[in-house]
Amino acid sequence: MSGEFGGNDGFYSSSDSYEDEPPLLEELGINFDHITQKTLAVLNPFKAAEHDMMQDTDLAGPLVFCLAFGGSLMLCGKLQFGYIYGIGVVGCMAMYFLLNMMSLTGVSVGCVVSVLGYCLLPMVILSSSAVLLSLKGMIGIVLTVLAVVWCSFSSSKLFVSALSMENQQPLVAYPCGLVYGVFALLTVF
Repeated sequence: MSGEFGGNDGFYSSSDSYEDEPPLLEELGINFDHITQKTLAVLNPFKAAEHDMMQDTDLAGPLVFCLAFGGSLMLCGKLQFGYIYGIGVVGCMAMYFLLNMMSLTGVSVGCVVSVLGYCLLPMVILSSSAVLLSLKGMIGIVLTVLAVVWCSFSSSKLFVSALSMENQQPLVAYPCGLVYGVFALLTVF
């Protein structure tokens, strides 16, 4: 037996060092470089996305974007967090099943949630603009259509890149557009 407060029985001893421990963000799997790269891939959908970056199923960015979307809707007087969660879960599960039927390699739930969550960023921008102007006029309709197209184009590009699905981006963009269209309806009405 090695003693009451030392050795291998789980207690802290003075010889243990915190220098050997990895940083907390690394242990939690939060990589700010990947978050920045994925956010820039959404903001610039015409730039090619890296395949290995998309395999990282990071959920910190999508969580922040979902909370920002709900917060900006709340600034408009709409408390929609439950709807955002419900539509997000149903949309992610539907896209998961659809993409697994379409691709040869298959996709993980984490990858689907990560891509759909990151591509919610244009909806956050749209809902933030709804704080300042009404989206029920012609300008609002144009902005809403642009946001849905931007979201669906970005997400389909990232899915095609992650799953190596050549020439299938329009097939993936349509259901993505449906998911983001429902989020746009939450924003406008």
